[in-house]
Amino acid sequence: MERKIKIAVQKAGRLNEDSLKLLKDCGISIDNGKDQLKASASNFPLEVLYLRNGDIPQYLRDGVVDIAIIGENVLIEKGTDIGIVEKLGFSKCRVSLAVPKETFYTSIKDLDGKRIATSYPNTVKEYFKKFDVNPDIHIINGSVEIAPNIGLADAICDIVSSGSTLFKNNLKEVEEMLQSEAVLAVSSTISDDNQKILDKLQFRIQAVLKARKSKYILMNAPNDKIEAIIKLLPGMRSPTVLPLAEEGWSSIHTVIDKGSFWEVLDELKANGAEGLLVIPIEKMVL
Repeated sequence: MERKIKIAVQKAGRLNEDSLKLLKDCGISIDNGKDQLKASASNFPLEVLYLRNGDIPQYLRDGVVDIAIIGENVLIEKGTDIGIVEKLGFSKCRVSLAVPKETFYTSIKDLDGKRIATSYPNTVKEYFKKFDVNPDIHIINGSVEIAPNIGLADAICDIVSSGSTLFKNNLKEVEEMLQSEAVLAVSSTISDDNQKILDKLQFRIQAVLKARKSKYILMNAPNDKIEAIIKLLPGMRSPTVLPLAEEGWSSIHTVIDKGSFWEVLDELKANGAEGLLVIPIEKMVL
């Protein structure tokens, strides 16, 4: 019987979609039927379990699953003893404190003794402990944003992405407690055999993540401008320079970071680069 590594992903929602897309981009095909709670990959020794986000830390702790794609915020709340082997760069959010818009707020000291509704009681306790502030924590599973409107709480602590949900519920964000993104977490009970499978999976994941952060660019430039252009390129070890059919001109190929893409592009044009072609990268193995 073929040994398989078991990975937990969120049962539904944005994190579920992004997790499955990552696995797909890693070349892993999941035989996924509707409403299945478990599915196997057809071309990689991997089995997917679809679980409630809040239950995943305990499944990792118990060794029911070997690895998981989970929000870092959930591990901070429920799994500080669980190891993270890769930050995945998607499903980014923050865990913040919010109060009704009409509330006069000057500092976290204003919340001493106040009622805070949250699904993250441990995170709230640890954060407030740093300021020697003692709120009255009300644990709510579900839509905490409504709590101040119905008189249940004076403030809330919840995950925030765009802030639109807070705005709709007449709330304002007053403290950012932590930032979070999807991570690849691993069970401390993972076997040596499954660790080898994880190493192969992590190699693929790193290749995909590196490609997502990079752009491949080609450009033409007069030979007397090549040295100045190369100095502008913060990409891989050395760009490729190939002579063009037109004498005195060359083609330059390189990879640059997506984050600095537009700034670099402007400088390249200013230094004589022409015919710039930008190509997305599917995988990038260093």
